[in-house]
Parts: sequence; structure tokens; C-alpha cells
Amino acid sequence: MRYLVLLSVFLLSACFDDLTDLHAHIDKVKASTPNKIEPMPPLTEFNHFDYSAFALRSPFVAPKPEAIQEKMQQMSDCLHPDPRRRKQPLEKFALESLNMRGTLGEEGIIWALVEAADSTLHRVSIGSYLGLYNGRITNVGQEEIIIVELIPDGAGCWVERETTVSMVEPDQEG
Repeated sequence: MRYLVLLSVFLLSACFDDLTDLHAHIDKVKASTPNKIEPMPPLTEFNHFDYSAFALRSPFVAPKPEAIQEKMQQMSDCLHPDPRRRKQPLEKFALESLNMRGTLGEEGIIWALVEAADSTLHRVSIGSYLGLYNGRITNVGQEEIIIVELIPDGAGCWVERETTVSMVEPDQEG
């Protein structure tokens, strides 16, 4: 037991002998560390804004029924898509992700073959819908499909835009 106590005292005394390495490292860190602190940036002046729209409707209060009815009347007089129309399979793809691959014809009817982004092939003709903006096919040619899309104008109405999807040859794909 006595040897154990002497051994532990000897080992503990050996831990605190030479501190020159520690002092050298502290001096090196102090020498390489700048002691200047950057000044705080100046405070920007707060500009007070007086709310002056007390006469207008609060955006946190529901509009009066008359205003809603008037807006609905304005929207019913303009162009808009049919919300009751059943969506067709190609209406979940953007026009940029659709490729025309060819045409088929029978008894005066021409169908276009359209490849979707999921690599499925669809047969479409005049009156079919495709694209994200209610695009209706108005003409199917040998080299292109002409589509009329309904684009929202931001005021509750829609405007027509004519778009073309051209034939893509297999060697032109990128």
C-alpha cells in the first residue's frame, strides 16, 4: 500500500515539471492574434411611415358581398377555361417536355403522336388538350401541332396564346 502511494505521488509530481512548451505556445498565439476589434457599423436611421389608407378596406377584413359580386360579374364577362371539363392525360406535362414524334391518318383525320416526359406515346387530334395552360389543339400538320393556350392575365381573366409543337427527329434530341 505504501508503494502505491509513493508511486502515485511520483507520477503526479512528474506531470507538473516542465511548462516551457506551454508558455511558448501561449506566447506564439498571443503574438499572432490581433488585439484590435473592428468598430461597430453606424446605426441606420429608422424612417417612420404614417399609415394613410384609413379610408380603404383593411386587408384583414373580408370584403363586402357587393364587392365580391361585382368582381365575379367582371370575371364572368371575360375569357376563362371551363372548370368542369375533365382533364386529359397530357395536361399534366409542360409543353417543353412534350415531343411530336409523327402523324397517323385515316379517312381524313390526322392524329399526331406525342411523346411525354415519362416516355409514354399518346395519339392526339384537333380538339385534344395538352400542356399546363389548358392548351387545345387547333391544327395537326405533318411537321407541327398548333395549340391555343389560355394564360391568366393576373386580373382574373385569361388571354389566348398560340403555341407550336414541332416534329422532333430522333437524331436531334439532346
